[in-house]
Amino acid sequence: MKKKKTLLNCIFLLVCFVLTMYYVFRDQNLARIMAYVRQARSGYWLAGVALVIFFILSESVIIWYLMKSLRQKVRLDHCFLYSFVGFFFSLVTPSATGGQPAQVVFMKKDRLPIHLSTLVLLIITITYKLVLVIIGLLVVVIRPSLVMRFLAPAMHWIWLGIVLNVVCISGMLILVFCPAVAKTLAFGCLRLVKCFIGEKRTAVLEKKLDQSMESYGQAARYFADHKRVIFNVLGITFLQRCALFFITYLVLLSFGVRQIDVIEVVVLQAMISVAVDMLPLPGGMGISEHLFQMIFLPVCGAMLTTPAMIVSRGISFYTQLLISAVFTAVAYFVIFEGKKNDRIL
Repeated sequence: MKKKKTLLNCIFLLVCFVLTMYYVFRDQNLARIMAYVRQARSGYWLAGVALVIFFILSESVIIWYLMKSLRQKVRLDHCFLYSFVGFFFSLVTPSATGGQPAQVVFMKKDRLPIHLSTLVLLIITITYKLVLVIIGLLVVVIRPSLVMRFLAPAMHWIWLGIVLNVVCISGMLILVFCPAVAKTLAFGCLRLVKCFIGEKRTAVLEKKLDQSMESYGQAARYFADHKRVIFNVLGITFLQRCALFFITYLVLLSFGVRQIDVIEVVVLQAMISVAVDMLPLPGGMGISEHLFQMIFLPVCGAMLTTPAMIVSRGISFYTQLLISAVFTAVAYFVIFEGKKNDRIL
């Protein structure tokens, strides 16, 4: 069943990629696009790749910080690997649904309690999405004239993204800060499982689940009482997300586009992320390219919009995917195969 699901995800990713490539390059002069790409100053792109790595590793610091807050013994280098795993599976699954479950599997292998790993990753997801919602709401409330003019063709997508993110965050906040609700849902799932595996086996699971939910509740109360920890995570997440959005500005500089300042570019790229974050497409594939071309057309002009979009997405998405894939393989050998070798010795 798991292999079948993985195969379906791979097929879906491939279909999205082919359709995206068709959309991007249809009616385009490929030779002209490549000429613009070759003329660009690629040194800016290397800085963009460095920001991708910073973006991924920032989550590692947050995982390490939250786990240390809960007095868990966790290695920072393994936190790096958890982040690469999370981003890889988030990028290849619809609505980034595969990232956190994969991270929990690797963290469990490292003997970190599942209930605490789940709570920590929920908090990370909440702050990750909350940064987008805050930026989105500030833009639609303050309504800076130049930014709103560029965003006008995409406002229906942005409003949809804000609404979906608010609904998602609200649900996760209930799970984190209302442990009773989380416990009710967990035991409800266990009752469903009981229909398939019988009462004797579920009796043991029920006892373990009760103990886990008690610890979960204590950890949730800890974070509720130590709001400074959450605010620190929110601050790190804000820097993390802005680092990724800043890549677009570097790409524009590489093509000689300087008629728009850095804050406006970062905000425009952030609003694209607001719009696509909750859509059921791997990495927002297809719609991200479409919105980039709509929003940045007045900035780059007809000739440079597609080359700039290709490089920007190539660094922020495809390079991130490639790096994460490599280190996910490393994580498997270090954490899974390493544990096997420890048992043999």
